[in-house]
Amino acid sequence: MNSCGLLRIKVCRGINLAVRDTVSHSSDPYVVVSHAGQTVKTSVVNKNCSPVWNESLTLSLKDPNVPFALRVFDKDTFTGDDPMGDAEFNVKPFLECLKMGLQDLPDGTKVDRVQPSHDNCLADESCIVWNQGKMFQKMILRLRNVECGEVEIHLEWLDYPGFRG
Repeated sequence: MNSCGLLRIKVCRGINLAVRDTVSHSSDPYVVVSHAGQTVKTSVVNKNCSPVWNESLTLSLKDPNVPFALRVFDKDTFTGDDPMGDAEFNVKPFLECLKMGLQDLPDGTKVDRVQPSHDNCLADESCIVWNQGKMFQKMILRLRNVECGEVEIHLEWLDYPGFRG
């Protein structure tokens, strides 16, 4: 399937991630984001269960109906990396706001709000905001399949020649 456009995912930080290194009572986490056969990952933050990455990852949006998968791992040197939880996020509400053509809004305008539900991994309300001529969405994702942990991400649509969201 051809690309629908580019999505920048800023992986901001982890919050209260699970401990996987029992000796140091910490973890060496990194984040992997996947969508429609593409995979990108952050760097490793050593010995930190509340890491700050502030790293931007860019993926091509190939199918808006396929959710993005986010997985957190603990980097190990001599054994396989330990899973630290996973989450999915849907970009459909974000794309719907892009289609509205709201270029003349004042900065900081909240265009939509997405509430946490059983159908998503949101830990809190997620606002889609128009700022500096672009649409942004901040999400805090509650990790599944783990005892604790959340990851904060920000979405931004990237225009490229010949395509407009």
